[in-house]
Amino acid sequence: MSTKSAERESFPVSAQVAGIATADSRSPFVRLTELIGDTKPGKPMINLSVGEPQHPVPAFVGPVLAAHINDFGRYPANKGIAPFHQAVATWLGQRFALPRPVDPDHEILVLNGTREGLFLGAIAARRYVGPRAGTPAVLIPNPFYAAYAAGALAAGCEPVYLPTHAATGFLPDLDAIPDELFARTVVFYLASPSNPQGAVADRAYLTRLASLAQRHGFLVFADECYGELYSFDAPPGMLEASGPDFANVIVFHSLSKRSNLPGLRVGFAAGDRNFLAKFLDLRNVAAPQVPVPAQHVAIAAYRDEAHVAENRHLYKIKYDLADQIIGDRFGYVRPAGGFFLWLDVARQGGSEAATMKLWREGGLRVVPGNYLARQGADGSNPGEGYVRVAMVHDSEITAEALHRLVAVLG
Repeated sequence: MSTKSAERESFPVSAQVAGIATADSRSPFVRLTELIGDTKPGKPMINLSVGEPQHPVPAFVGPVLAAHINDFGRYPANKGIAPFHQAVATWLGQRFALPRPVDPDHEILVLNGTREGLFLGAIAARRYVGPRAGTPAVLIPNPFYAAYAAGALAAGCEPVYLPTHAATGFLPDLDAIPDELFARTVVFYLASPSNPQGAVADRAYLTRLASLAQRHGFLVFADECYGELYSFDAPPGMLEASGPDFANVIVFHSLSKRSNLPGLRVGFAAGDRNFLAKFLDLRNVAAPQVPVPAQHVAIAAYRDEAHVAENRHLYKIKYDLADQIIGDRFGYVRPAGGFFLWLDVARQGGSEAATMKLWREGGLRVVPGNYLARQGADGSNPGEGYVRVAMVHDSEITAEALHRLVAVLG
């Protein structure tokens, strides 16, 4: 069988949405609550399910908000304030090896965190990309962040879930996607570091994906919100690989993980100026503006790397604990980025059984891996047999949680 034939059989048109209509598309956290039901925890609860950073809020936040308190009395522009654009452009130029400086006036938009940008962006992309060669599709790594699929459905596109396994480096296998599917693609979502596995796409992977997007006319939405949390080398960014015009590429960043500010709801989109102009048109009528005082906090955050380095250090301590306490159990490998553990619990009964055992005996609340994924064309769910553990607490609580996990699951 030729390579191309194998690629085509990986995504037969008649099976691309197998299981989508019947798959439970609700929030994984709603499903987790239903799974646990009235079962009491065996020990005082430690919540390891939600990826909400628990490290201290940076000290500069309060003074900056106070200094700009009067700006809460004005409607902000949806595009964002010029000093925010400039701070982001400067940070991008310092953090990444860009082909040229980002234009702060035309290649950056402020967002209410990445979630709403990733969702609304799919709607804007459907209008921007135009007719496709077949049913418009949105390609989504599987497992995935729920906003990707929600955006695809809101845009009237077919979500196509690309399995990510250990064998593919926990990234979508670009060789397994036929040209016919690329030809009808509107958006390709990529998370690097990935959620939940913490996999990082190297420069060659990003360059190839950007080339495919430019050849076939789709957009890459690169979710880089975990990009400042890494165990080894700083991950490359999609803008580095997209060429001098950042054509067909948009990166999404926020301060939630980088700066421990999930409640601030500030992030940005940067990249292809032509798409961002259309995205701003949609945002001007459909998206809430970002308060100006919050943008000033973001300016201070992007100008300061000390708190980010300290943040990485705190996660390093916790991964050192995981190395020691978990060792080689559950297929554990220290992830390249992010703050999740993706643990193989197939021998412990699978995703839901292990989740319930950890709750019932250890008081640990984790997420079943199959709730973070969808059934693929071959009938399998790439999250089945895994649980996701959020390493968001301090080192003392984390150590206690990891000891309980090993004691319960063996």
